[in-house]
Amino acid sequence: MSDELWDHLEPLLPQRERRFRYPGRKPLPDRDVLCGILYVLHTGIQWEYLPQDLGFGSGMTCWRRLRDWNEAGVWQRLHEVLLAELNATSRLD
Repeated sequence: MSDELWDHLEPLLPQRERRFRYPGRKPLPDRDVLCGILYVLHTGIQWEYLPQDLGFGSGMTCWRRLRDWNEAGVWQRLHEVLLAELNATSRLD
């Protein structure tokens, strides 16, 4: 994923609050999880077969984060931001 696209997407992602008393393990960085999501969607493998040695986390982690981002409307907002940018540069047909 390019830095330019990540710069557009990162502000759209919902921020998760960590619990204070029993915070548990730190969540994986959103960018790594997004790369895992893109890997699964590109290759067509099942979520459970995502290789953990690639550093994307487990397939279930990626699936849950995709579900949460979808429910938060991240993809629709990203689509609108990219369309607005293309329209501003007169590259939208």
